[in-house]
Parts: sequence; C-alpha cells; structure tokens
Amino acid sequence: MDVLKIATAGSVDDGKSTLIGRLLFETNSITTDKLEAIMASSKKKGLDYVDLSLLTDGLIAEREQGITIDVAHIYFSTPKRKFIIADTPGHFEYTRNMVTGASNANVSMILVDARNGVVEQTFRHFYISCLLRIPNVVVCVNKMDLVDYDQARFEEIKAAFMAFAEKVRFTGQEISFIPVSSLYGENLVRQSAHMPWYNEAPLLSMLEAIPLEQHLSEEPSRFPVQYVVRPKSEEFHDYRAYAGKVASGLLRKGERVVVLPSGQETTIARIEKFGREIEAAQAKESVSVLLQDDVDISRGDMIVPLSQLPQQSRQLEATICWMDKKPLRAGNTYLLQHGVNTAKAKVSSLSNLIDVVTLGNNTQVTELNLNEIADVQLKTAKEFFYDAFAENRANGSFILIDEQTNSTVGVGLIK
Repeated sequence: MDVLKIATAGSVDDGKSTLIGRLLFETNSITTDKLEAIMASSKKKGLDYVDLSLLTDGLIAEREQGITIDVAHIYFSTPKRKFIIADTPGHFEYTRNMVTGASNANVSMILVDARNGVVEQTFRHFYISCLLRIPNVVVCVNKMDLVDYDQARFEEIKAAFMAFAEKVRFTGQEISFIPVSSLYGENLVRQSAHMPWYNEAPLLSMLEAIPLEQHLSEEPSRFPVQYVVRPKSEEFHDYRAYAGKVASGLLRKGERVVVLPSGQETTIARIEKFGREIEAAQAKESVSVLLQDDVDISRGDMIVPLSQLPQQSRQLEATICWMDKKPLRAGNTYLLQHGVNTAKAKVSSLSNLIDVVTLGNNTQVTELNLNEIADVQLKTAKEFFYDAFAENRANGSFILIDEQTNSTVGVGLIK
C-alpha cells in the first residue's frame, strides 16, 4: 500500500487542525482513550461540541492559544492508502516551519476561510508549494457553514486564487478546489446535503485518487555514498561495497558509471539489498553497490551513470528561504550540507528579494531576514555535484548551518 504525504497550509484559524482531527475521527483512527480525553478537554473549555483540533495541537502553548506552532505529523490510513499529514503553522513568523513540513510532500492542502477569502498567507503558502515543486494542490474552502453554503462565495474565492496561481504555478501542477465544513465534517468523507451544487468527490476520496508521482525514478540516477562496507571476517576479506540510499533515478546491475569527484569509470557488478542480490535499485531504496574495479571511494562521493552526469562546480546560485533571526548578508560563511556532503560556503552576493504577494523583486537587497526568500550566490570550499531543483528535487537542494550554534539557518533550492 502506497503512502501519500500531505502538507497542510493556510492562515491562522482557517481550521487546519480541526479538518485533520475530523479526518481522523471519520476514518476511526482515534483510540477510545484519546477520544475520551479530547471530549473531557472540550467540556473543560466550555464547548458544546468535541474540539477535534486538540488531536493535533499537542504543545501546551498550542492548546492554550488555539494555534499551531510546531509541525505535527499525523498518520492514518484507509483500505486504499496510507497517509502522513504534516500540520504546519499558519502564522507568518512560522513560515520556516511550513517550508520544512512541506519539503517532502506529494500534496499541498491549503485551507481558506470562506468568510475571509484569499489572504496574504494563502499567496505565501501557495508560492512556497510552487517553489518546492509540489505536484498537487488541493484548496479547501473551509467554514462554508458560516457563509450559508453559498456557491457564489466559493466561486469568488476560486477565481481569486487562480488569478494568482496562474502567475506562479509550474507546468504539470494540478490544482483542485473543494468546499468543506471541518467542524461538521461536510464534504470530507461524504458529500454534503447542504451543498448539492458541488457534485465532485469528497476530500478523502479525492486524496485517495491522487496518483503518486514516479518522478524520482524518472530523474537522473544519483547514488551518494554514505558508508564503505568492509567486513572484518577473514571469509570476506576481499569484499568491498558502498552503502547508501538511491536519491533519484534507477541504478542497474551491469550499468557503466562514473565515481565523482575522481571521475573514474567502472561498471556496477552487483547490487545488494538486505543480503540478497537485486537487478536494479530505484529512488529511496537503501542498498549496497559492488563495483567491477577497485576504485578509491569514500563517504560523500557520488556514483552516477556515465550518460547522466550532474553539474559540477564550486559556485552555486540558489533560492534561499531564511530561517534564522540573525540576517544573512554577503560575506557571511556557513556550512553547506548537500545530501551526505558538507563543506564551508561563503555568501558571494544577494539578489532578487521576492515579495510572494505581489511577486515583485527587490534587486537592491542587502540582507535576508527571517522567513524572507531571495536568490543568493554562494562559493564553496570544494566542488559539489548537483542538479537544478526543478529537474531533480533530491539532488537540487541543501541546507545552510551556522557553525557557531549548529542550527539550520537556511534552505536552498539550486537554480
């Protein structure tokens, strides 16, 4: 059974946590004791209904304030599919949490309050979904019960969203719209009697039907070496394998490959997984690769097909989402982590600070502050082997680490 990874997004109080809680309730994914605890908490708060948002707002501060602060990962399943939902915060100050929560998502589920319509955070979250190349976007127009289930209001919000979306969406990205009421579970698992004008599938059926993209297997093959396997047993004294996870593409036995950075060519003699030999390894599979020739390989090196060489440079241009209170400025140095590879990197220059609402660019940018997005040029201490993020998500991204605090301060998408 496949797994669909979903990232929720939206402004404050749009009802993300309630929607997720309702999905868990409707799919019988809540244990009896947990449901009883939620019912007791709801009664204690003086509510005349069960506040299902408490299922995902796990921090004390979240429950006290009624907002989502940290990213919560929720797991549930139906007979057709398994789901992992990253419930990300709606506040602007937690935009960085939305970026990290959505980084591996197949679907971005953006909520819009039917009363307020499309707001600044809606634009911001959709822009980030496009930036991260999330192939499917589902826009849930929530709280339809508070606008008397008005179809005209739904169509108005849909038109406003698409007017912005058409400017930034990438080719192949699918956008769907659905009117819902999370509080009452309408159009979530079954169609709502209050909205007969909506004749499409309810949300859960829509999520079950979304095809999982096979793009990782279709992208260029990249195998970063994480560990060199040399058994101490005398019986296997000549055994040498290279362990790691296939980042993208497909590795095949007998394929002619190049080892980077040395540039030495060889052939894949054998691929092993859990001690047994396999003919090919696809993206996300952890395997050991044995080569036909003795090649000097260590952690951080990359094995790639001879016909699919990546770019190789010490100069990188990337779009950065800044995640630290201390601003990024030209001349600053950081540790750049790209896959299993790490090296020092210096910020050469900044350009094109992006206003995600107006889509305007500020070319005179001097610094990048918390939650801002801009194009940045970097110079690294050693060469990296990379692809553009738009062509290969797995090998086209990196993080920046502050050497003083060891904190992740930026996420970069290579251009």
